[in-house]
Amino acid sequence: MSAAPLPREGSATMHASRHRLPYDVVPLRQLPLRRLGLAAVGSVLLLGIAAGPAAAHAGVSASDPRALAENVTLSFTSEAESDTAGITGLRVVLPQGIAPDAVALVEAPEGWNLTATPDGYNVGGAALATGTDAEYSIRVRQLPDAQSLAFKTLESYGDGTVSRWIEVPTDGRKVDNPAPLLKLQPAAPGAKPLAASPSAPEVASSAPSAPAAQPSSPAASAPPPTPDMRQANAAESGGGTGVFAAVVAAVVALGGAGAVWWARRGRPS
Repeated sequence: MSAAPLPREGSATMHASRHRLPYDVVPLRQLPLRRLGLAAVGSVLLLGIAAGPAAAHAGVSASDPRALAENVTLSFTSEAESDTAGITGLRVVLPQGIAPDAVALVEAPEGWNLTATPDGYNVGGAALATGTDAEYSIRVRQLPDAQSLAFKTLESYGDGTVSRWIEVPTDGRKVDNPAPLLKLQPAAPGAKPLAASPSAPEVASSAPSAPAAQPSSPAASAPPPTPDMRQANAAESGGGTGVFAAVVAAVVALGGAGAVWWARRGRPS
């Protein structure tokens, strides 16, 4: 059996063999449009499943994100999750190093107020429009010396539902409901922690001096007697004098009677 002749250079057979794809792969331009459309839809669905639905979250940013920074404005955003009710308030637990009395409200939705709590604050008021994010700002006297700060937040809605953004990620792992987390840069050179409270030294210095002046002259601190008080004192003193005079008169009368009786007894019958 004679071997098949090799295709000559430049022939149609040689040209087809050079452009033939392995494993009978059909070029893309030869696929029907319908099959291409189904493939595209399937790819989009797979990407959507992998990415998952876009979830709401709560976040925080700072005007000066450095440790020990002073008079820092923190801006918070809590995205609305409910399709039927608006946000009515936020309950925030402050991280260690920030006291509730060192926080002041800067900006909030109209009619909203801030109230301090033992471990943080509440900010809220009338319900926002459904689907409206809650945005507000506070001023902090000083940020603590830390690498990051977590502000655990409870988000309340007009229908009574509560969203809890309180989980703190550890070891780089993701969590379902992360708390607003603020990452801090190193402190500025020479930055130092401030006193616990600006009003504390004044209260402490003025408190001991108040009782010290009282025991020295109790009479000086007594109010001057009024006319009613004078009359009452005179009546009391007059009453005491009358009783004493009555007792003396009784003693004298008894003494006189005894003397008369003794004199009569000594006379001869």
